[in-house]
Parts: sequence; C-alpha cells; structure tokens
Amino acid sequence: MAENKARRLPEHAALAQVRYVRLTPMKARRVVDVIRGMKADEALTLLKFAPQAASEPVGKCLASAVANAENNKRLRRDDLWVTEAYVDEGPTLKRFRPRAQGRAARIRKRTSHITVVVESRAEAAAPKAKAKKAAATKTADKPASKPAAKKTAAKKTAKKAAAAAGSKGSDS
Repeated sequence: MAENKARRLPEHAALAQVRYVRLTPMKARRVVDVIRGMKADEALTLLKFAPQAASEPVGKCLASAVANAENNKRLRRDDLWVTEAYVDEGPTLKRFRPRAQGRAARIRKRTSHITVVVESRAEAAAPKAKAKKAAATKTADKPASKPAAKKTAAKKTAKKAAAAAGSKGSDS
C-alpha cells in the first residue's frame, strides 16, 4: 500500500494504492462504486459490514489513505471524503484445468490494482464557497426574462382564438 510518488495531488488530498490483489476487477469495482463520494469514516464502517469479499482489501486501502492523510498531510480524519476510488486491471495469472477426453481448459485468475484518494472538504470547501457566493450575486443582478416568454404564449393563444372565431363566422 505505497503512496504513488509520481502523481501530484493537492495539499488537502492523500492517496493509497493496493496492487496485485488476487481479486477480479469487476467484483472490486462493485464495492468501490459504493464508497465513492462518501465520508471516509462512513465508508470504512460500511466496508466493515459489507458481505462482499472485495470489501476487505478496499477497506484496507481506504484505511491506508486515511492514515496517509492524517500522518503525512496533517489532515483531520473527520473532514476526509473519498473523492476518487477506482480499480485497474492487473496481470492475469493463466492456469490450466484438465477436462474430458484429454483436453485442457484455461483458467484466468485476474488481479486488481485498487486506488483510493481522500480529500479534506473543510479546506477545499472554503475557496469553492467564495466562488458560489460570487456566482449567486452575479445571477441576482440580472433581470428576469421569464415574463416575456409568458407574453408570447398569451399572444399565440389570442391569435388562435381570433382565427377560430373568424372561421366560425364564414361557415354560416
């Protein structure tokens, strides 16, 4: 569970990887998709009681990412969220199983590389909140253009009514 040194992360994020896990990527992705976007503590609790076999290595990877954030980046455990979590395919071990009439069937034992990135939302939320406030004040200054759309709809219905009245008068 080594931290990836080549990848550049923000100051308020930490990463953990588990490589060559003897687990199929498809089964691991089912578990990883559940925890993505959750608070780190809630995700750890969920993984502890999840019935899937993949929840154990994913939980260990998440616990390592949380520990990296606490010890290496000095982030608070309560503020951590799972921002990225993904499973890549590792090398496949190829084995053979004897079958009927002297044949052999290939068995593929797949491996996975699990990556989890946790990020502190307390520090990351401060710049985003300012940007949201600025955007809200910009939209508040613009005049609303909704009533103009209602006027055109009213004009169209008035024209239809006049056309209908005109066609009734010409029939008699």
